[in-house]
Amino acid sequence: MEGSSAESALSVSADSIRITDLTQDGDVLTFAITSQKLNSSAGVCVFRAYEDFEWLQQSLFSQENVPGLQGIIFPPLPPKALPLQSNMQTKALKQLGFLALGQDWQGYCKALEFYLQQVATHPTLFKCKALDSFLINSESPGKQRGRKGIFNRLSQAVEEMRKESHKDVDNFFQNERNKNTNIAALSKVATEKLIDVVMTEQKLALACGHFSTSLHLCVNQDDAAAVAFSKVCLKLSDIIEAVKQNFEKVASNNLTTLGLGLDLESRYQEAEKEMLFRRTCKLIELETVKKSTEKAKANKREVMEEFQKAVEKEFSLISSVAKEEIERFHSSRVNVLKNVLIGWCEQQLNTAKECAELYSQHLEACRNMYSE
Repeated sequence: MEGSSAESALSVSADSIRITDLTQDGDVLTFAITSQKLNSSAGVCVFRAYEDFEWLQQSLFSQENVPGLQGIIFPPLPPKALPLQSNMQTKALKQLGFLALGQDWQGYCKALEFYLQQVATHPTLFKCKALDSFLINSESPGKQRGRKGIFNRLSQAVEEMRKESHKDVDNFFQNERNKNTNIAALSKVATEKLIDVVMTEQKLALACGHFSTSLHLCVNQDDAAAVAFSKVCLKLSDIIEAVKQNFEKVASNNLTTLGLGLDLESRYQEAEKEMLFRRTCKLIELETVKKSTEKAKANKREVMEEFQKAVEKEFSLISSVAKEEIERFHSSRVNVLKNVLIGWCEQQLNTAKECAELYSQHLEACRNMYSE
């Protein structure tokens, strides 16, 4: 399978990866992905459907001969987008969160773009042949059937809940599991609250639009009083339209900065949880092997001891990779959230300044209207 080896390197610049366009044909979304060749001015453009992204993620999961692969926190792939239909809004919100609220799938494209950049800058995953193939080959890889990796089997484990609550032998990982559970819950609550705020802002903008339009129905030229009243209605309509635009900009700022940041935070916390669960499963396997070795008969003990050493070595390697990944993850998420919050504040401050200037102009126009 393509992607089963990690011996190759990426042939394009990770920083140049962009999703520049999106087309929709029924329920199918096709993304235009551009990048630039390393040490060259040549650009590359490929077209990918969501199934191609799924193929890439599965290829990353299924790599062979990659030491400690189960200890990696894989960049989380956003869930598949749903068709833009009003009757699907509730389901889309539940599945996509903030990614379902943006216009023209801009937020969704940004999330997929960031996913590709995170894979391309990962110290291990960027070597996967499947990634380079995904970014430069004109042929769509999504139709290829990849093997189900160990991660799929683990995620379907019947005893998942029991394994998740299994006490860790290493305090570092036990504390990280507890921290992950708490932060994931808080991220979910924060995301839900901000979604409520954004949806309320969008509803207020819509209501202001209706109100602004309805004020034009009051305009008539029957007499001097009606003309004067019409001027007031038209000016009020302009003011309400300005209020509407402000609500729209504030909602858009919330979506494109803090909203996408919280969405990414939630999905990455889930990705870390999955990695910690894989390690816990390997820990349980090791403990089971140790018990079996202790109970083994003399003629089988030597074989069991060799098997135990192999499992211990694998578990130790997974734990070592996992610690590096956790440190890298926390450093990265702090920087991402810092940049998100800075961007959010700057955009909202600029919007507030623009709105204040516009309101001042309307206020001056009202004063002039009454002084006439």
